[in-house]
This record gives sequence, structure tokens and C-alpha cells, in this order.
Amino acid sequence: MKVYESKDIRNVGIVGHGHSGKTTLTSALLYTSGATPRLTRVDEGNTLTDFDEEEMQRKLSISSALAAVEWKQNKINVIDTPGYNIFLNDTRAALLAADAVIVVVDAVAGVEVQTEKVWGFAAEYQQPRAILINKLDRERASFERALGSVHARFGRTAIPIQLPLGEEREFRGIIDLITMQAWCYAPDGDGKVKAIDIPDNMTEAAQQAHEALVEMVAEGKDELMEEFFETGTLPVEHIVEGLNVAFRQMRLYPVLCASALRNVGTDRLLDLISDSFPAPTEREPVAGKNNGKDVTRAISDKEPAAAYVFKTTADPFAGRISFFKIRSGCIKNDAHLMNVGRSVDERLAHIGVARGKTLIPITELHAGDIGAVAKLRETLTGDTLADKNAPIVYDPVRLPEPSIAFAVEAKSRQDEDRLGQAVHKILEEDPSLRFYRDPQTKEFLIAGCGQQHVEIIVSKLRKRYHVDVTLKAPKIPYRETIRGTANVQGRHKKQTGGHGQFGDCWIRMEPLPRGSHFQFANETFGGSIPKNFIPAVEKGIIETAEKGYLAGYPMVDFKATVYDGSYHDVDSSELSFKLAARKAFRNAMQTARPALLEPVMNVEVQAPVEYAGDLMGDLNGRRGRIAGMETNGGTQILRAQVPMSEMLSYQSDLTSMTQGRASFSMEFDHYDFVPGPQADKIVTAAQAARGVETEEEE
Repeated sequence: MKVYESKDIRNVGIVGHGHSGKTTLTSALLYTSGATPRLTRVDEGNTLTDFDEEEMQRKLSISSALAAVEWKQNKINVIDTPGYNIFLNDTRAALLAADAVIVVVDAVAGVEVQTEKVWGFAAEYQQPRAILINKLDRERASFERALGSVHARFGRTAIPIQLPLGEEREFRGIIDLITMQAWCYAPDGDGKVKAIDIPDNMTEAAQQAHEALVEMVAEGKDELMEEFFETGTLPVEHIVEGLNVAFRQMRLYPVLCASALRNVGTDRLLDLISDSFPAPTEREPVAGKNNGKDVTRAISDKEPAAAYVFKTTADPFAGRISFFKIRSGCIKNDAHLMNVGRSVDERLAHIGVARGKTLIPITELHAGDIGAVAKLRETLTGDTLADKNAPIVYDPVRLPEPSIAFAVEAKSRQDEDRLGQAVHKILEEDPSLRFYRDPQTKEFLIAGCGQQHVEIIVSKLRKRYHVDVTLKAPKIPYRETIRGTANVQGRHKKQTGGHGQFGDCWIRMEPLPRGSHFQFANETFGGSIPKNFIPAVEKGIIETAEKGYLAGYPMVDFKATVYDGSYHDVDSSELSFKLAARKAFRNAMQTARPALLEPVMNVEVQAPVEYAGDLMGDLNGRRGRIAGMETNGGTQILRAQVPMSEMLSYQSDLTSMTQGRASFSMEFDHYDFVPGPQADKIVTAAQAARGVETEEEE
């Protein structure tokens, strides 16, 4: 592949709901442009951008992939992104490298839940959007119905620039509403096309759509509006010019027709990308920071070199591969750039252009281009590489915290030894994952965006790194606290042959507000307990509180005050007072009304409006409290606070309730009391599991 200047580069993200045909469209673009010798298919598991073993097996995109194609003297970097909710974090991160977006809509299903989400990502990044209504050859496909759902969700500024020739099995081509020319495609998918006259039964509809397009294009520019009023129409070149301006200013969103599976309309899409999509240099300067100060830098070869790493993959043979977008300057092979955030010099030994899992070597890349390089020492996703004489740091994409966690347990000692390193490599690829050890339950947890997300990680561990693990529901990190106040004595006395042990303290225990943890106070006077023994009293209470009283969970949100006691000149010691404090703690539990606390989560559910009633009823059944709800287009957003113990199976239940059309996120908010019946069950189970202590510690 040759080197392209910035003005000849187009960076395009392909987004949409899962199974809308994004990967198939990418395959058709590769074939039509001559990048691949044949049309590959998802069902056959041979597409260039779904190359991971898990993607081929499940027949869906798990992570974004790049494929560079050449068309009309331009280089088009196509970014094929996932469409299912649990993988949308990867889509969000990858879109930072795009300059415009193609939103793929299924002609049967119309605009779906995740379509609205990815539209929101592009709007957040201020990226022009074109809409492609795909799968027009499918049974029950309807361009008008799909366009209606587009208008309902995204407004009337989504304007068709094409109409389909035929529908369902009879779909065979498109009508170009700009040139008023019809194009008929060969049925075998080889992309061969011939120009034909618009059929008589389509002439009136095409003329009306053409006039609507011309009117909307003219509205954006005074000169075009004057010309439109004088002549009633616009010449083709003026329509194209006005459409390009309106598209780049995000005043209009052109709507196209296609069947990616039969390779109908992909050449027209490539024409639109090449002719109308913005080059990187047409985008606004990118904001960053230099030594904590805000700076902006134009996307230009004249600026110092800087690149943002938006994706990392772990290749078994090439090692870590970093994908980057050049925000400024020109980067040549064997360049040295500084990882600004980590203050590390990195050598870009063999830069390349990605086409699926293949890296095509190249000598240099210009501002705005997308490249890849293997074996950077410390650079990860979200890092900035820059000229050390002109450092700059770009903000990484902010991803939400994982919504679900599972306990993971190695099946053998050998698996346990390899688990940490294998998970570390997967974390480099997927920033939305978390792997940590719960200090209370002592379990290792993997947290992801959904159960399927975590299951895929476990499958990768087994297939790629030969580490077998078992997934289990995590233990709920309950806490214990007190509801009442207690004034108690703790007295420890033990006589042996030599020195004895003696410690005596009076403790007052009282509850604190949620989140206060533990407070200790010393109100002794007159030397009833020497000052050097007070820390031992505090330590004794802390150690006993860690082990809990009801069910073995840590005791929190209480205050312990030592206000009196006695000691022996010879027999008293730190150990004696620590043991006395332990007895005081246990005595206090008899009257301080100990209670169980459970973690309560903030839950946000996004689902089609028609499911709102069922979802609210389900959350109420999980002891949830609805905190608010709002409607965004056809999506209902529910916010609630639900105990963590009730959310362990929510992912699968939500999927079955909504046919997979809903998503949720969850994060910890606070601890609250467990109701009596549930608390009794938890205490009974915990005592049975660990055995009830019948003897006091001495």
C-alpha cells in the first residue's frame, strides 16, 4: 500500500445494532475495492474483521477491527465495530479514531436500542453520520418502514439520497436521487452494475424524493436557496456541493440503500465516502494537555508528531499490537516517540496499516492516518505518544465501570500459577474489564459488562493461554453493625505459676451513620488505665470487629469509647488489655442489637418503552426502589437502588424479559439494613458454613 497524504484519507466507523450487517458490509467494501479476491461471509467464518476464534465461533463481533481499502485515489480506514451492548465500550473507544460514521440499520427491524446508543457516541464526538438501510433483500424488509423508524429516532434531517429498486427478493439495485439515475446489480454478488432508466412505476416517487432532497440541500445556503427559487431545482454539481457542506456540518444525514450480503450498493457507498466524507484535516483542532495546561493542536503534518493509542490487541506470535491515530505530524518507520504519561521512550520499529489481523508494512503515515505497531514496551490503550520536545497528552475515553462480577477459581495449581499473567494480557486488550481480589471474601473476581462478556474472557483464557478456571457467583460482601448503645465491662484475669494476666476496661459502644466505619475514643481519667495500654484496647476491639458477631462479617459504623477500668502493677500488659477489650466487645453485642448490612447498588436500565412496566415490576420484586425514569426517543431509562444480592442473575433475566433488547449498568452506592427474614437466612447459612464458635478466645 502506498503512502497517502492527509487530504486523501477517510476514517470511517461502521456502527449499528448487533446483526445489522456491519461486518458483512465491511467485507463487501473490501471486495468491491479489490482488497480481497472474493466476498467473505460471517456465516462461513472467513471475514477479515471477525478473525478472533471467539468471533468466528459465535458469529458476532466482540471487538473493533480495522481494514484499510483504496478507492478513487483515496485511502479509507474502515473501523468495523461491535453492536451488542456488552461490547459497546470497545465501539465507544474505537470511534475516537473515526472522522465520520456510517450507521447501519436493518431494513426488517429498523432502528434498534443499540443503534440509538452508537448514534449518541457519534453525536458526542461531533462526527458526521450517514445512514445505510441494509438487508433490503430480506423477507419482510421495507425501506419505507425502516426510514420511518429513522425519522422517529433521529429526525427528518435524515434525508434519502437513494431509493431501492424492488424490495425483499426483488431488490436488485438503487435509484440515485442526486443524478436521477438507476443502477441495477448482478444477482451473483460480484458487484457488476449497469445504468438503467428509472422504471415507470418508480418515476413519481423518485421525483418527489429528489425534490425533497433538493429543497433540504438548498435551505442551508443562501445562494442555493436563491437559485432554487428562480429555477425550481438545482444542477447536480450544486446538489453535491450543498449536500457535502450540510453533511459535514451535521445539518443533514444522507440515507442510502444496500444489501451487503449480495453486494448491492457498496460501490455507491464508497463513492460517497470518497467524495463527501471529511478528511482528517477538515476536523477541528484536538484539545490536549501539556504540563497540565490546556492546549490545542491542528491535525497537520506541520505540527510536531503526536499519536493517540485507541486499541491494543495481544497476538500470540507478534506480541502486543498497538493501534494509533496520528493527531498531528508525520510518523516514519523506526521513529522514537515518548509515551508522555509514562515518561518512557518508545521505538516504533515496524509501523503498518491494518487489514484485519494482517499488518501491511509502510514507510510513513501522515497526520490523521491510522496505523499499528507491534511490541511497544509499556504503551497501552489510552496513552499518548509524542515528540519529546513537544509533549502533549490527549484525554482517554471514559468507560463506565463493569456491571457484573464473577468469582474465578483456578482448576489446578498450574492454572493458578499462570492465571495472573494471562489475565494481565487480556486486560491490556480490554480496558472495560476488572480483575481484583476482594479483601473481605478473599475471592478473585473478574468484572465485565455482562455474563457473556466474562464467559468469553474465560474461554480466551482456556484457548489462548491454556488456563482453566471455574466461574462462580461472587460472595456478597455483607457487613455487620449495631442499632443500640451498650455500656459493658471486659475483664481478663488469668493466674499462672509466674506473672499472671490482668486487664479490665469499661467500654461504651454506640452506632454511627452509614459510611462512618469505626471511631475510637479515650475518656479515662485519673490513671484508671495507663496510657500505654489504651492502643491495646483499641486493637482488641478492631480485631474482634473484623470477625463480626452474627455471621462472621466485619463490624462497621460504630464508635467505641473506653471510659474506665483498672490495672495491676505487675500482671497487666498490652496482651491482657487486648483480650479484655475482646471480651468487652462480645459482651456489648448482647445488648447493642447487632444487625446485618448489605450493599445496595445504583442500577440504570435502558430498554424499549414497551418493556417499562414489566421491568419496574421486576425491580420492585427484587426489593428495589425506583429512583427515577425518563424517556429518550423509544428508549425508557429506569434508575433504581437494588440490593446486590438480588442482582446476581439480573443479566440473564433481563435478556429473557426483553429478547436481548435491554441493557443495564450497576455501581455500588451504599450499605443498608437487611430485612429480618433475609437476615435470619444469611446468619444461619454463615454459621453453618463456618461452625458456630462455642468457646471464647482466651
